[in-house]
Amino acid sequence: MIKNEISQIKLSAWRSFLLFSLLVLGLVSLIARAAYLQGMHNDFLQEKGESRYSRVIEMNADRGMITDRNGQILAISSPIASIYADPKVVKITPEQLKQLSNLLETPATTIDDRIKKENSRFVYLKRQVVPDIAEKILKLKIQGIYSTHESKRYYPESEFAAHVLGFTDINDEGQEGVERGWQKILASELGSRRVIKDNKGRIIEDIEKIRLPKQGQDLILSIDRRIQYRAHAELKEAVKANKAKAGSIVVLDAQTGEILALTNLPVYNPNNRSTISNERIRNRALIDTFEPGSTLKPFTVAIAMEVGKVNANTVMQTSPGMMQVGRRTIRDVNNKGELTVAQVIQQSSNVGTAKIALSLAPQTMWEMFNRSGFGIPTNSGFPGEASGILRPYNTWRPIEQATMSYGHGISTSLMQLARAYTIFTSGGELKPISLLKQTMPVMGQRVISRDTALAMSHMLEMATKPGGTAPLAQINGYRVAGKTGTAHKLIDGQYAKKHYISTFVGFAPVSNPRLIIAVMMDEPSAGKYFGGAVAAPIFNKVMTSALRILNIPPDAPANNVVTFTAAPEMDDEG
Repeated sequence: MIKNEISQIKLSAWRSFLLFSLLVLGLVSLIARAAYLQGMHNDFLQEKGESRYSRVIEMNADRGMITDRNGQILAISSPIASIYADPKVVKITPEQLKQLSNLLETPATTIDDRIKKENSRFVYLKRQVVPDIAEKILKLKIQGIYSTHESKRYYPESEFAAHVLGFTDINDEGQEGVERGWQKILASELGSRRVIKDNKGRIIEDIEKIRLPKQGQDLILSIDRRIQYRAHAELKEAVKANKAKAGSIVVLDAQTGEILALTNLPVYNPNNRSTISNERIRNRALIDTFEPGSTLKPFTVAIAMEVGKVNANTVMQTSPGMMQVGRRTIRDVNNKGELTVAQVIQQSSNVGTAKIALSLAPQTMWEMFNRSGFGIPTNSGFPGEASGILRPYNTWRPIEQATMSYGHGISTSLMQLARAYTIFTSGGELKPISLLKQTMPVMGQRVISRDTALAMSHMLEMATKPGGTAPLAQINGYRVAGKTGTAHKLIDGQYAKKHYISTFVGFAPVSNPRLIIAVMMDEPSAGKYFGGAVAAPIFNKVMTSALRILNIPPDAPANNVVTFTAAPEMDDEG
């Protein structure tokens, strides 16, 4: 009996010792853990604690402003608010929900669905709310409903510069035009700061700035707002008067290649997203390509002069107004008889130009077109810019070389065509194109000699005088040079008999060229379709305005324009 009692006492002591040891071991573990967390790994506890009251919020910055070359604002970001909710803390009465619905112009059921997202701490109720509305919403004092500052892009010129500027999306990222092409420069960078919020989500203290916001850089374009406005207004009137499907105008500085104006129709209002469609947002002057027709003839003649095949006074026989090339026939509108090379340009003879072209090696002609910028993008920086089509010379058949000499079988954008004419305004150099204002002298690439460029300039001036195809391009007090083009439109790979592209490219003043203007009208259908009757008058109006805006001195008598009783119809389908 005594032995049993002794055994039980020993067992009890052993249990006590074991229990005590376990308690001591547990206590030591807790002390070690506490020491580790508080001494060596206190970030974990701090993170858990701060998560109860600390938040990181974004700090906004504005997108860069876009101005014209004279500092006039073309695009600017204006302050706007967005309303959001923290579903975990939202407390809203039926009456408050009704008021919020009215202010946001959003169905109450939609708002209710959003604020019941239990797994979210952030949900937008509406983006881009005017500040006055946001203030009224905050005055409702709905727990868990807040506003944040954002910005909205505004375009003071509305549709007038839409195809140049493009637009941004709701997140302020460029989607078209300059806004997209220069996104990295214009875009701002969000900053962030750590704040303390109370249990109702209100900020009660700023702790630190984690990252400072970065403002977007401003952009100064080459565009002149005044010329841009006139170009758009005149194009709009002309498209309507000629019942055209579309139209485009490009205005270049003849010496620097800067784009002073660029506009297209149809157009859209970037301030009103409901007007935006794929058809309207296309920058046709840079994206659409077409066969340039007779506006390409000066380049064929220029290279022939450059290699010594012809000069301005070389006589070309164009009778009987047609010529056979293989099984194909090339025609003029009428029999022009004997013409000098200068008259071939003045009267726009397909036959004369084709004969000159066939005297050249295909490679020589191809190199001229290539060096003039055809078949390659202008590198303007505009997104989606077309390169056009200039097929390899070793694939040309004689008929293709002949028709290409007057702008068939080759495609170009209006911008490429306008740029190519810098060869004739800058003494034979092809100038680079720029949508940004240039502050340094612009170097060009030599294509033809100065003598050839001057000779071509004289021929192009003849085309705007009596006997030429574009007398309607004449301007009082200024010498004007240019070339018309009238080409059948390619539709589904076939030339449409009754659909035309009418073009005119010209420059002034001839004595010291300052401006190049290229005009394209797509499918004019009011009875006229020749470039001299449709596109040249638009050139006249825009150039007249631009010369006066820039205070460019006259280089001809005030009565230099020869008037006509009827619009001239002498042109070619080439």
